[in-house]
Amino acid sequence: MLWLTSRAALPVLKNASLLSNAAGQRLRALAAEIEALGAEPVQRAVDREIARHAGAYLAGLEAYRRHPFRRRGASLPVVWCQGTTRLLDYGDGVGPTVLVIPSLINRYYVLDLLPERSFLRHLASCGLRPLVVDWGAPSSEERNFDLTDYIVGRLEAAFAAASRTADAPIGIVGYCMGGLLALALALRRRNRVGCVALLATPWDFHAQGGQAQLLGLLVEWLAQVCGTAGTLPVDAVQALFFLLDPFSAERKFVRFAALDPEGDDARRFVALEADCGGSRTRWCDRRAYADPCSRWCRAGTASSPRARPNRLQRRSAQPPSCGPLSGISA
Repeated sequence: MLWLTSRAALPVLKNASLLSNAAGQRLRALAAEIEALGAEPVQRAVDREIARHAGAYLAGLEAYRRHPFRRRGASLPVVWCQGTTRLLDYGDGVGPTVLVIPSLINRYYVLDLLPERSFLRHLASCGLRPLVVDWGAPSSEERNFDLTDYIVGRLEAAFAAASRTADAPIGIVGYCMGGLLALALALRRRNRVGCVALLATPWDFHAQGGQAQLLGLLVEWLAQVCGTAGTLPVDAVQALFFLLDPFSAERKFVRFAALDPEGDDARRFVALEADCGGSRTRWCDRRAYADPCSRWCRAGTASSPRARPNRLQRRSAQPPSCGPLSGISA
């Protein structure tokens, strides 16, 4: 689709009204080069390039579809469960306890893709006892959850269960969006937290500039996509990631087409993509879009009344010192 827009723009590029910025200057220079070469030869060259890119992309998609890798469900001890949320034990019952909190979007096994590519099993091999939160797919009970319900409800209950396995403050590891949930949890239970480690956790929600504003404009559309089911489909989540880098899918599948289908690189690629493509639908509380939150998102404000910050603040005295936990570093 993106390459086809280049083909469609050729006939109108010469007479288009272009902006007076660096991009506009480059387009004017390109229009002059096309006019010097002739429109028809350039169009034929663009058509050949479109066909080449499309062929390589489709070859990669077909190779991915045919790849024999299938994820095998791991049988893990369940330490605690509530609703569709479970706490799974990757340890052998010994070592310092570490509560691992993944994103609400990906399944927990994004941290356990393959035996040789498993963050959770690596922690266990270092002598720790990792307990990972499996959010599961939202049922009717979770479909009206907001962040407060997940943090104050499910996550604190999982933390309490994890703490009961240890005789000392436990460590918390948060991955991606799970890092933000981990921070809120650590603030509320700081006297029981030994340390916090954050992996790929966003911290500056204004850094993307215009891109963030564009995503903010989609807030009301997301509420409509949720519909009566109350969940956000995987395809909609993938579309949002696509907006961050529209050419990423083409690059990675073109690269995959050149890999040995029986090699380790191809197997690792499919394991990761299968996790991303298989992510569960996630809650989409339509009430959140009926209040001023949507307007604040469009204005670029990070706070939201749906998180109910007054419940996220723990009324405690002096914060305790956070000593390092074996196997985890900043």
